Amino acid sequence: MAEMVKKATRESFGLAVTAAAKDNPNIVVLDADLAQATKTAIFKKAYPERFVDVGIAECNMIGIAAGLATCGKIPFAASFAMFSAGRAFEQVRNSVGYPHLNVKIVGSHAGISVGEDGATHQCLEDIALMRTIPGMVVLNPADHYEMMAAVRAVVDYNGPCYIRLGRLPVESINNNDDYHFEIGKGITLRDGKDITVVATGLMVTEAVKAADALKAEEISVRVLDIHTIKPLDKELIIKAAKETGKIVTVEEHNVIGGLGEAVCSALCESYPAPVIRMGTQDCFGHSGPGAELLKEFGLCADGIAKTVKQVLGK
Repeated sequence: MAEMVKKATRESFGLAVTAAAKDNPNIVVLDADLAQATKTAIFKKAYPERFVDVGIAECNMIGIAAGLATCGKIPFAASFAMFSAGRAFEQVRNSVGYPHLNVKIVGSHAGISVGEDGATHQCLEDIALMRTIPGMVVLNPADHYEMMAAVRAVVDYNGPCYIRLGRLPVESINNNDDYHFEIGKGITLRDGKDITVVATGLMVTEAVKAADALKAEEISVRVLDIHTIKPLDKELIIKAAKETGKIVTVEEHNVIGGLGEAVCSALCESYPAPVIRMGTQDCFGHSGPGAELLKEFGLCADGIAKTVKQVLGK
């Protein structure tokens, strides 16, 4: 088993893209004056000739990335999710999505765990925005090992991708030797028969903690790690619905347009089953310590366990 580490996925991204660039000279990185925060500074230090800081100009950054992709480069365009997915949405849609260019959009500091930066920077809509763009792959890795694998996968994938990064350090849960990452395929981290928790990103670790705690109360919880929200692993989710009957989804994102709605869409078309969606409930966040905000919004192990017991009537 690989070493357990506690690292923010933004830092894992910086390490992963730098490692991938060693063997692939076409990888370039663009940033919008946030290299220290997005951790692209790691890449900049190793490959300064392949790094471009466009300044505070995300829309221009996406346009430059699109141009580089037409020349055979593999650009990673990074900024806070609020800006790379939000401010630059038109450029991502029209200059990257429509021509289906090989650009990797990177959204760091996503979700309310951004903390003290407040509601204006706590992007809770990026997954929804990126899901709507035809052909866009949407990834939200859970930990260090998953982020490292995800970056390798998108380098090999020829097409537009969105990668979501978190600010808070997170304990690794995918450090098993048999861990296998494949775009569009979820991972069963805990088996269970009473209910399934479908989680993504930072919430996966919390879902595992909740399942382990509930096991002591003889509640058997299946936990699915959905690192790829689009294309969604419908087969795995439908199988879970058939075998456990009830589903709880949990994401650090608005329940509108995110993982929960993707799961609901998959089930309603093939195997309708009850789904409770955990996330922010159509509201903005506010300033505060990231870990405390997650607890306030119920996006923690205790909150997940409480919801599971409510659904099961226990």
